Amino acid sequence: MISFHLEATSGAARAGRLETPHGPVPTPAFMPVATQGTVKALSPLEVSGAGARMIISNTYHLWLRPGPEVIRDHGGLHRFMHWPHAIATDSGGYQAFSLSPLRKITDDGFEFASHLDGSRRHLSPEEAMRIQGLLGSDIALSLDVCPPGGAPLAELVKAVETTTRWTVRCLESKRPDQALFGIVQGGTDVALRARHARELAALPLDGLALGGFSVGEPPAAMHRTLSAVVPGMDDQRPRYLMGVGTPADIVRAIEQGVDLFDCVLPTRNARNGQAFVPGGRLVIKNARYKEDLLPLDPACACPVCRSGYTRSYLRHLYVAGEILALRLISLHNVHVYQELVASARRAIVGGAYAAWAEQRLAELEAAPASDDGPVD
Repeated sequence: MISFHLEATSGAARAGRLETPHGPVPTPAFMPVATQGTVKALSPLEVSGAGARMIISNTYHLWLRPGPEVIRDHGGLHRFMHWPHAIATDSGGYQAFSLSPLRKITDDGFEFASHLDGSRRHLSPEEAMRIQGLLGSDIALSLDVCPPGGAPLAELVKAVETTTRWTVRCLESKRPDQALFGIVQGGTDVALRARHARELAALPLDGLALGGFSVGEPPAAMHRTLSAVVPGMDDQRPRYLMGVGTPADIVRAIEQGVDLFDCVLPTRNARNGQAFVPGGRLVIKNARYKEDLLPLDPACACPVCRSGYTRSYLRHLYVAGEILALRLISLHNVHVYQELVASARRAIVGGAYAAWAEQRLAELEAAPASDDGPVD
């Protein structure tokens, strides 16, 4: 199982330690996304070397391919993918949301067609727990209903009520040695979010996750909701903001008391030739970098920048379609995110998070969040 210990606070920001069967995870922490049992383009050694001590994989995708029984026969997901540190697994609820044309919601779970072969599937709370049990993750997520951004109040209320019922069923059917986080829903309705957080806090869950953000609502609305809800959540359990987000999003959410994050942006942006740098994103294919002999970020200590790979060389690789470009930019971006949360932790321990956050946000927002120079 797991345990969580607070070590320091600075305002509402928290530094803690999440103890897991596969080692400690200092918080705040960012989990690289390993949807298919891999952080795209990177080896486990590279991800670990960047500082990550927990990743998150996806129940839905591993259920369809290769199947949880195959992973069980390898000794679980840790051995299957050669990852020695902690693993969380999402329940599949978000994928059911994103595959809405292929699914319908019933009181018993999701009925949908596989996006791979069209086969009919039924994902109930019990099935989600069975799959995650076979995967052997340290932390499982309960099955939830994720309504879209801008959903009417009646739809939000129904999603909350269904998610609570399903969470109880997940608790009743989970593996005894596997931790379980419940997922707080409610859109940007502060009262509904707070009510759902209290309902789930009354259950014997190991942590509370905030789902249903970054699904179409304005970022300002998300942060207003977080600032009103997160500080009032149970402070003895880890708080996990799912699927968020940009470096600036993370800085602001830590300030409200969030402990854990995940997002596909570091590796997805890398595959699109975008490197995270102070002031925003550097788009490597732009013509201005054709003869640029600087590293992606001269101040960055990641292996890519430290080894002297130039923007010119990375641009050449990307334009030529070489896989190494995607690997190197992915590695840089994962390092950037790990440095961000490690630096935030140091600021919290030092009692100076507000000043650190103000400075970091000024750096992040010092230039436009995109690099739209000419491409040749």
